[in-house]
Amino acid sequence: MLPLIAYNLLQSQELLANAAMALADKAIAGFSVNERHIQDALIRNPILVTALNPVIGYEKAAEIAKAAYTTGQPVIDVAAEMTELSRDELEKLLDPAVLAAHD
Repeated sequence: MLPLIAYNLLQSQELLANAAMALADKAIAGFSVNERHIQDALIRNPILVTALNPVIGYEKAAEIAKAAYTTGQPVIDVAAEMTELSRDELEKLLDPAVLAAHD
């Protein structure tokens, strides 16, 4: 039985290697990122308001998140309308690059 098991194992490895090469050639090689779409989705993501919690409180941040989600507006625009924070301050607080950075 060992020769049969070895044969099947080698055949399975060859199939897997061929499938990986086909995936790389057909799907991954032509893959491109639509950065504008990603950026648009990012600025509309209600999770950004969590950065405002320490400044304006959870209740107000939740209101902003709900309003941004409901209207489809960017979070920063809704926050500018609903808070007394300046646009510059909001840009610093809601910068996704800063929020995602690890110390």
